Amino acid sequence: MNHPTGLTGPTPLNRLADVTPLVHPRLRSVVTATRPAQPRPLDLRVRAQRIQIDELVVDDPHQVLAHARQAALDDPETAEQLGYSTTEPLPLPDAAALLCALYETDALTAMGLRLNRHTVRVSASNQQTEPVSLVRSTTPED
Repeated sequence: MNHPTGLTGPTPLNRLADVTPLVHPRLRSVVTATRPAQPRPLDLRVRAQRIQIDELVVDDPHQVLAHARQAALDDPETAEQLGYSTTEPLPLPDAAALLCALYETDALTAMGLRLNRHTVRVSASNQQTEPVSLVRSTTPED
């Protein structure tokens, strides 16, 4: 009997030839692509200062005074720093200043104040240069 491998007879080699050879996947190169290192932040010691200035006007003095009296009771330390005294009535400018110190601009509109102008001043520099300043100002439309 002729075997497909060309070997004849039941020899140990024939038995090995009858076994289906194990197919090994080709081994790929184990060289891994180098991953780019995570970029490290550069420490340039950049300094930036942002100052936001909201100019508000009083639309409803009675409402401003009422909210300021309540705010002075809720936060007496801040009220005292702005000149509030329990023995004297709170003047309108001090009342408006107190509200501005304690609340965001959006909340102030519900308390009788209206945003008149919004200005942002930014100054930035690194250790080797003089500060560069930028001023942006917007006036809300009525």
